[in-house]
Amino acid sequence: MASLVLSGVRAIPRTFSVRYLSCTPALKADKIPQPPKDVDDSTSALDYKRTQRTRPPPLPEMDLPRSRSAEEAVTNILYNTPPPSLQPFKKHVLNCLVQNEPGVLSRVSGILAGRGFNIDSLVVCSTEIRDLSRMCIVLKGQDGVVEQARRQLEDLVPVWAVLDYTDTRTITRELLLAKVSILGPEYLEAQLAGGPTHSPTSSKLTSEEKLEREKILAHNFEQGAHPKAVDAELRESIPAALTPSQVLRLKHQHLHSISTLASQFGGKIVDVSENSIIVELTAKTNRVEAFLGLLRPFGILEAARTGVMAMPRTPIAGTNTEEARIDDGGVVDASLLPPG
Repeated sequence: MASLVLSGVRAIPRTFSVRYLSCTPALKADKIPQPPKDVDDSTSALDYKRTQRTRPPPLPEMDLPRSRSAEEAVTNILYNTPPPSLQPFKKHVLNCLVQNEPGVLSRVSGILAGRGFNIDSLVVCSTEIRDLSRMCIVLKGQDGVVEQARRQLEDLVPVWAVLDYTDTRTITRELLLAKVSILGPEYLEAQLAGGPTHSPTSSKLTSEEKLEREKILAHNFEQGAHPKAVDAELRESIPAALTPSQVLRLKHQHLHSISTLASQFGGKIVDVSENSIIVELTAKTNRVEAFLGLLRPFGILEAARTGVMAMPRTPIAGTNTEEARIDDGGVVDASLLPPG
């Protein structure tokens, strides 16, 4: 009896352990919702590109087939150097979506510098996503070389995607801050030498003016001219100083002219000082350059420009894009366009 009791006691734990182990897989098989992975490092961009990877299209042709001359053939045979590419250089706009982490800018610019590109403008800014930043790069190069650089940039770990907006209908804008003199171009050199305040230096005779006066005195002394005539000639050679009323009237005229010019281009005056003003303008690159050309006669003391920021246009349903392109490439009446 004792042996039967002991065997019965031992059998109970065995059956219980088997049942317990058989229940654990059933608990793991239950579909428990898991939280999504955090997008906090550059490996997320690498996983995204692996899932979205497709076979890229072939690179654009660098040159059309052409007949070679005898000189090119001999050079190729002797030195094994093909003739240089004749593909034209044109402006390219690259939009890079990168992970917001240290060192991304240096890696992107290093690849472009290693390929011999000169970056015309580079704008880096954060987006509505906390861990995502946007780079807008403007450079000039051949289509095939730029496409190779774009694919090499896209292979970087912290880079999510690189888009080429060269042949895309986009909206491009650039910010300009220009400090312009309201005293006139005659006082520009004196204002530049006046320090951070850009106040003109004291009206002392320069070395050239002193030399001119000495020449006049020596010439009149040799000719035996009367002292009064010498003094009159010296007064004519030195410009007369403006009165305070004339200076005030001149400042007002220049300020009004610059303000009118800025309003025509959609800009505004953001700072007014005693001798200069600061003008702000947000426009396309060609309008910014045209505005700077019109401000240059007044005297530009300082100018700061941001790079180009681009965003593609949203297509409208029901419109024919081919007709729109034909309309864009047609003849436009210059009188109907805004200044710039």
